[in-house]
Amino acid sequence: MLPLIAAAAFFIGIHLVVAGTSLRQSIVGMIGESAYLGVFSLASIGGIVALCMAYNTASLDPGEPLWYLGEGVKHAGGLVIALAFLFAVPGLLTPNPTSVRQESVASKEDAASGMLRITRHPFLWGVALWSAFHLAANGDLPSVIFFGTFAILSVLGTFSIDARRQKKLGDAWQGFGGKTSNIPFLAILTGRNRLAIGELLSWRQAVALVAFAAIMLSHHRLFGVSPFPGGWVPF
Repeated sequence: MLPLIAAAAFFIGIHLVVAGTSLRQSIVGMIGESAYLGVFSLASIGGIVALCMAYNTASLDPGEPLWYLGEGVKHAGGLVIALAFLFAVPGLLTPNPTSVRQESVASKEDAASGMLRITRHPFLWGVALWSAFHLAANGDLPSVIFFGTFAILSVLGTFSIDARRQKKLGDAWQGFGGKTSNIPFLAILTGRNRLAIGELLSWRQAVALVAFAAIMLSHHRLFGVSPFPGGWVPF
Protein backbone atom coordinates (compact mmCIF):
# COMPACT_ATOMS: atom_id res chain seq x y z
CA MET A 1 0.00 0.00 0.00
CA LEU A 2 2.93 2.35 0.64
CA PRO A 3 3.85 2.68 -3.07
CA LEU A 4 0.23 3.68 -3.80
CA ILE A 5 0.24 6.26 -1.01
CA ALA A 6 3.59 7.63 -2.23
CA ALA A 7 2.37 7.85 -5.82
CA ALA A 8 -0.82 9.60 -4.70
CA ALA A 9 1.15 12.07 -2.57
CA PHE A 10 3.49 12.82 -5.47
CA PHE A 11 0.64 13.38 -7.92
CA ILE A 12 -1.27 15.64 -5.53
CA GLY A 13 1.92 17.46 -4.60
CA ILE A 14 2.99 18.43 -8.12
CA HIS A 15 -0.49 19.80 -8.86
CA LEU A 16 -1.42 21.57 -5.62
CA VAL A 17 1.99 22.40 -4.11
CA VAL A 18 3.96 23.10 -7.29
CA ALA A 19 1.43 24.16 -9.94
CA GLY A 20 -1.03 25.65 -7.45
CA THR A 21 1.28 28.00 -5.53
CA SER A 22 3.85 30.74 -6.12
CA LEU A 23 6.44 27.98 -6.48
CA ARG A 24 5.25 27.62 -10.07
CA GLN A 25 6.22 31.18 -10.94
CA SER A 26 9.57 30.76 -9.26
CA ILE A 27 10.32 27.72 -11.42
CA VAL A 28 9.03 29.49 -14.55
CA GLY A 29 11.31 32.43 -13.74
CA MET A 30 14.30 30.09 -13.66
CA ILE A 31 13.65 27.84 -16.67
CA GLY A 32 10.90 29.57 -18.70
CA GLU A 33 7.23 28.79 -19.34
CA SER A 34 7.75 26.26 -22.15
CA ALA A 35 10.38 24.27 -20.25
CA TYR A 36 8.21 24.28 -17.14
CA LEU A 37 5.18 22.97 -19.04
CA GLY A 38 7.32 20.25 -20.62
CA VAL A 39 8.78 19.11 -17.30
CA PHE A 40 5.42 19.32 -15.57
CA SER A 41 3.74 17.29 -18.33
CA LEU A 42 6.38 14.56 -18.05
CA ALA A 43 6.05 14.55 -14.26
CA SER A 44 2.26 14.29 -14.54
CA ILE A 45 2.45 11.40 -17.01
CA GLY A 46 4.98 9.63 -14.82
CA GLY A 47 2.79 10.24 -11.78
CA ILE A 48 -0.28 8.76 -13.46
CA VAL A 49 1.67 5.70 -14.63
CA ALA A 50 3.11 5.14 -11.14
CA LEU A 51 -0.32 5.64 -9.58
CA CYS A 52 -1.97 3.12 -11.91
CA MET A 53 0.76 0.53 -11.44
CA ALA A 54 0.67 0.88 -7.65
CA TYR A 55 -3.15 0.66 -7.66
CA ASN A 56 -3.09 -2.51 -9.76
CA THR A 57 -0.63 -4.10 -7.34
CA ALA A 58 -2.53 -3.01 -4.23
CA SER A 59 -5.82 -4.24 -5.72
CA LEU A 60 -4.51 -7.82 -5.76
CA ASP A 61 -5.06 -7.84 -1.99
CA PRO A 62 -7.43 -4.95 -1.22
CA GLY A 63 -8.48 -6.19 2.20
CA GLU A 64 -11.97 -5.88 3.65
CA PRO A 65 -14.14 -3.20 2.02
CA LEU A 66 -14.55 -0.02 4.01
CA TRP A 67 -18.15 0.25 2.81
CA TYR A 68 -20.64 -1.47 0.53
CA LEU A 69 -23.50 0.62 -0.81
CA GLY A 70 -25.29 -2.16 -2.70
CA GLU A 71 -25.63 -3.31 -6.27
CA GLY A 72 -27.95 -0.40 -7.05
CA VAL A 73 -25.00 1.99 -6.89
CA LYS A 74 -23.02 -0.10 -9.37
CA HIS A 75 -26.02 -0.34 -11.69
CA ALA A 76 -26.19 3.47 -11.78
CA GLY A 77 -22.67 3.55 -13.14
CA GLY A 78 -23.66 3.71 -16.80
CA LEU A 79 -25.69 6.87 -16.30
CA VAL A 80 -23.17 8.58 -14.03
CA ILE A 81 -20.17 7.78 -16.22
CA ALA A 82 -22.04 8.83 -19.37
CA LEU A 83 -22.66 12.19 -17.70
CA ALA A 84 -18.99 12.35 -16.71
CA PHE A 85 -17.98 11.81 -20.35
CA LEU A 86 -20.44 14.47 -21.50
CA PHE A 87 -18.69 16.92 -19.19
CA ALA A 88 -15.07 15.84 -19.65
CA VAL A 89 -14.74 15.21 -23.39
CA PRO A 90 -16.43 18.42 -24.59
CA GLY A 91 -14.46 20.17 -21.86
CA LEU A 92 -11.23 19.05 -23.51
CA LEU A 93 -12.47 20.00 -26.98
CA THR A 94 -13.92 23.43 -26.14
CA PRO A 95 -11.69 26.57 -26.24
CA ASN A 96 -11.46 27.61 -22.62
CA PRO A 97 -9.41 30.30 -20.82
CA THR A 98 -8.95 27.90 -17.88
CA SER A 99 -6.98 25.54 -20.13
CA VAL A 100 -3.22 25.70 -20.64
CA ARG A 101 -2.16 28.51 -22.99
CA GLN A 102 -5.74 29.41 -23.89
CA GLU A 103 -6.00 32.49 -21.67
CA SER A 104 -6.72 34.74 -24.67
CA VAL A 105 -10.11 33.06 -25.12
CA ALA A 106 -11.36 35.03 -22.08
CA SER A 107 -11.52 38.25 -24.12
CA LYS A 108 -13.72 36.77 -26.85
CA GLU A 109 -17.37 37.83 -26.95
CA ASP A 110 -18.70 34.26 -27.14
CA ALA A 111 -16.24 32.71 -24.68
CA ALA A 112 -18.94 31.76 -22.17
CA SER A 113 -20.88 29.43 -24.48
CA GLY A 114 -21.49 25.71 -24.94
CA MET A 115 -20.39 23.65 -21.96
CA LEU A 116 -18.87 26.75 -20.40
CA ARG A 117 -22.38 28.04 -19.74
CA ILE A 118 -22.75 25.14 -17.30
CA THR A 119 -19.29 25.36 -15.73
CA ARG A 120 -15.98 26.88 -16.71
CA HIS A 121 -14.29 23.63 -15.62
CA PRO A 122 -16.22 20.89 -17.47
CA PHE A 123 -13.27 18.52 -17.76
CA LEU A 124 -12.43 18.64 -14.06
CA TRP A 125 -16.05 18.20 -13.00
CA GLY A 126 -16.28 15.22 -15.37
CA VAL A 127 -13.28 13.70 -13.61
CA ALA A 128 -14.92 14.48 -10.26
CA LEU A 129 -18.06 12.56 -11.29
CA TRP A 130 -16.00 9.63 -12.57
CA SER A 131 -13.89 9.39 -9.42
CA ALA A 132 -16.82 9.93 -7.03
CA PHE A 133 -18.76 7.07 -8.62
CA HIS A 134 -15.83 4.68 -8.38
CA LEU A 135 -15.26 5.69 -4.76
CA ALA A 136 -18.89 4.92 -3.92
CA ALA A 137 -19.06 1.69 -5.91
CA ASN A 138 -15.75 0.13 -4.86
CA GLY A 139 -15.20 1.06 -1.22
CA ASP A 140 -11.88 -0.74 -0.71
CA LEU A 141 -8.79 1.06 0.59
CA PRO A 142 -6.75 0.99 -2.66
CA SER A 143 -9.73 2.47 -4.52
CA VAL A 144 -10.20 5.14 -1.87
CA ILE A 145 -6.58 6.23 -2.29
CA PHE A 146 -6.57 5.97 -6.09
CA PHE A 147 -9.92 7.51 -6.95
CA GLY A 148 -9.76 9.82 -3.95
CA THR A 149 -6.60 11.34 -5.41
CA PHE A 150 -8.43 12.29 -8.60
CA ALA A 151 -11.48 13.49 -6.67
CA ILE A 152 -9.37 15.80 -4.51
CA LEU A 153 -7.38 17.17 -7.43
CA SER A 154 -10.36 17.70 -9.72
CA VAL A 155 -12.38 19.66 -7.17
CA LEU A 156 -9.57 21.66 -5.56
CA GLY A 157 -8.02 22.20 -8.98
CA THR A 158 -11.00 24.25 -10.10
CA PHE A 159 -10.45 26.78 -7.32
CA SER A 160 -6.68 26.82 -7.82
CA ILE A 161 -7.02 27.51 -11.56
CA ASP A 162 -9.57 30.26 -10.94
CA ALA A 163 -7.21 32.01 -8.52
CA ARG A 164 -4.30 31.85 -10.96
CA ARG A 165 -6.36 33.07 -13.92
CA GLN A 166 -7.87 35.94 -11.95
CA LYS A 167 -4.39 37.08 -10.95
CA LYS A 168 -2.98 36.74 -14.47
CA LEU A 169 -5.86 38.03 -16.62
CA GLY A 170 -7.38 40.76 -14.46
CA ASP A 171 -10.28 42.52 -16.20
CA ALA A 172 -10.52 39.91 -18.95
CA TRP A 173 -11.08 37.26 -16.31
CA GLN A 174 -13.67 39.37 -14.52
CA GLY A 175 -15.75 39.54 -17.69
CA PHE A 176 -15.53 35.82 -18.38
CA GLY A 177 -15.90 34.85 -14.72
CA GLY A 178 -18.99 37.04 -14.37
CA LYS A 179 -20.77 35.03 -17.06
CA THR A 180 -19.65 31.59 -15.86
CA SER A 181 -19.42 29.60 -12.66
CA ASN A 182 -17.14 27.01 -11.18
CA ILE A 183 -20.01 25.05 -9.59
CA PRO A 184 -22.04 23.44 -12.42
CA PHE A 185 -25.24 25.31 -13.36
CA LEU A 186 -24.72 28.05 -10.74
CA ALA A 187 -24.30 30.84 -13.33
CA ILE A 188 -27.51 29.71 -15.03
CA LEU A 189 -29.46 29.45 -11.78
CA THR A 190 -28.35 32.93 -10.72
CA GLY A 191 -29.24 34.49 -14.09
CA ARG A 192 -25.68 35.28 -15.18
CA ASN A 193 -25.98 32.92 -18.13
CA ARG A 194 -28.61 30.75 -19.81
CA LEU A 195 -28.86 27.13 -20.86
CA ALA A 196 -28.59 26.82 -24.65
CA ILE A 197 -29.52 23.24 -25.53
CA GLY A 198 -28.64 23.73 -29.20
CA GLU A 199 -25.01 24.44 -28.26
CA LEU A 200 -24.86 21.12 -26.42
CA LEU A 201 -25.90 19.09 -29.46
CA SER A 202 -22.63 19.25 -31.35
CA TRP A 203 -19.84 17.02 -32.59
CA ARG A 204 -18.17 17.34 -29.19
CA GLN A 205 -21.04 15.54 -27.46
CA ALA A 206 -21.06 12.93 -30.25
CA VAL A 207 -17.36 12.25 -29.63
CA ALA A 208 -18.10 11.96 -25.90
CA LEU A 209 -20.82 9.35 -26.46
CA VAL A 210 -18.64 7.32 -28.84
CA ALA A 211 -15.79 7.38 -26.31
CA PHE A 212 -18.20 6.39 -23.52
CA ALA A 213 -19.55 3.44 -25.53
CA ALA A 214 -16.03 2.29 -26.40
CA ILE A 215 -14.93 2.34 -22.76
CA MET A 216 -18.06 0.57 -21.54
CA LEU A 217 -17.76 -2.20 -24.11
CA SER A 218 -14.04 -2.71 -23.52
CA HIS A 219 -14.06 -2.11 -19.74
CA HIS A 220 -13.83 -5.80 -18.85
CA ARG A 221 -10.90 -6.37 -21.17
CA LEU A 222 -9.08 -3.25 -20.03
CA PHE A 223 -9.74 -3.39 -16.29
CA GLY A 224 -11.03 -6.90 -15.58
CA VAL A 225 -14.43 -5.75 -14.32
CA SER A 226 -17.74 -5.65 -16.20
CA PRO A 227 -19.61 -2.32 -15.84
CA PHE A 228 -22.93 -3.93 -16.80
CA PRO A 229 -25.62 -5.31 -14.44
CA GLY A 230 -25.20 -9.03 -13.92
CA GLY A 231 -21.56 -8.90 -15.02
CA TRP A 232 -22.40 -9.14 -18.73
CA VAL A 233 -19.31 -9.18 -20.96
CA PRO A 234 -19.90 -8.11 -24.59
CA PHE A 235 -16.83 -9.88 -26.02
